Amino acid sequence: MPIAVDIDVMLAKRKMSVGELAERVGITPANLAVLKNGRAKAVRFSTLAALCEVLECQPGDLLRWETDGAAGSAPDPAADSTMA
Repeated sequence: MPIAVDIDVMLAKRKMSVGELAERVGITPANLAVLKNGRAKAVRFSTLAALCEVLECQPGDLLRWETDGAAGSAPDPAADSTMA
């Protein structure tokens, strides 16, 4: 998935456990683990806002876009020299 989740980085910086973060945000540790491990399909803005409030960070500190380089991704039209 091209969106990487860096909650574990912020947890380490804040010296906070997953259980403590889940309790303070108001979600289950299992749901936080799904998000933290990059298996979530979506995240509510209210959850993202609560994570940022508790961790005292910005959404960009928790989420980042990265290329996955996987086969089958959409071709870059700018890279095709035959297109005018």
